[in-house]
Amino acid sequence: MIDVLVIGTGEYVTGLSPSKQAASDKDLGVVALTLFDLRKEGIVGNLTLCGRDGNRLESIKRHFKNNLEGQYTDLDTFFEFYPKEQCIDELAYRQALKQMPPKSAVIIVTPDDTHFEIAKETLEHEHHVLVAKPLVKTVAEHTELIRMAKSKQLLGMVELHKRFDPIYQDAMARARDLGEFSFMNSYMSQPKSQLLTFKQWAGQSSDISYYLNSHHIDILCTILTGKATPISVYASQSVGVGKQLIERELEDTISLMVQWQNQRSFTEAHSIHTSSWIAPPSDVHSQQRFFYMGERGEITVDQAHRGYSVATEESKLLSPNPLFMRYTPQNNQFVGQSGYGYQSIKNFLVACHQFNTTSLPVSYFEDRLPTFANTLNVTAILQAGRISLDEKRVVLIEEVW
Repeated sequence: MIDVLVIGTGEYVTGLSPSKQAASDKDLGVVALTLFDLRKEGIVGNLTLCGRDGNRLESIKRHFKNNLEGQYTDLDTFFEFYPKEQCIDELAYRQALKQMPPKSAVIIVTPDDTHFEIAKETLEHEHHVLVAKPLVKTVAEHTELIRMAKSKQLLGMVELHKRFDPIYQDAMARARDLGEFSFMNSYMSQPKSQLLTFKQWAGQSSDISYYLNSHHIDILCTILTGKATPISVYASQSVGVGKQLIERELEDTISLMVQWQNQRSFTEAHSIHTSSWIAPPSDVHSQQRFFYMGERGEITVDQAHRGYSVATEESKLLSPNPLFMRYTPQNNQFVGQSGYGYQSIKNFLVACHQFNTTSLPVSYFEDRLPTFANTLNVTAILQAGRISLDEKRVVLIEEVW
């Protein structure tokens, strides 16, 4: 059993969106729901949520009571909360960190540009840390977090939950057996209504490439570990739609073209990673797919469509994805434990417990989890892409080291 602090109380944690107009596929949240269930299973001890606005406490408690306990009668949604006062406190997490026992588990789900400072302070307080993707925005920050986690013998992990999708896992294993890498094309989207949820930070503290391309770039980097090395990045953009929605300059759609070199043959390969947050309404909340080609075969994965569709009188035709989070109860109980959103968080907490109670080598976790150490190339590619967009040129990966 391990005490857990969650820093951030937005949609991914609680299911509550700052915009009532924004459509969501996570209106029951992911992080808090998972932790309530894991507490029932004896994995989570005391649970604390920390935001920046103390005035939100009552609405969060009411949401959990009505929509979680009201649907899953086996859940207890009690939690401690920071800030303690009804005020805005951007640094409330510092008080929350101080009250956690050493080597607790801290989960950071805040805007991208805040990840580094909060993760750094978490490690300084000697807690294990799981950070929502992307970990950070620069290689320099990423390298510093690797150094700190190693020196303090703590687990640092990125919440790249696609690694726990059973179909992605199988595809990654098969791709590694296809010989030399040749090409990958990935696409991931969010509906433009979701921009209203992201309005506070979109186009200012981060972009859609950091937010979404991180997933498929991590999948490819994992496949190519020890097989190929990223050499350069060139980025392209589309603009116009997002600005109309949130009245701010930002990229609507970003594509990164990455040049790779196979380590055995020194031959060249490339990948294209596209992400967008101006997608129109469709049967899915998020389009998510990729095509991979190696010298001995190819793989196509459409994670948004798995032969499962639902149509009711109240809704349009939908293609749900219960493999991410299954919200539909069974006998008034939560039965979504096999979802890869759930598994990502559970694997982190189990690993924290193993870190605290066993002498397993660090390599044991590096081989199984998206740790700080094995996701460095993801940050390098994303940072090079950002520089390429800003300076309109090809950026060598060596420039960001």
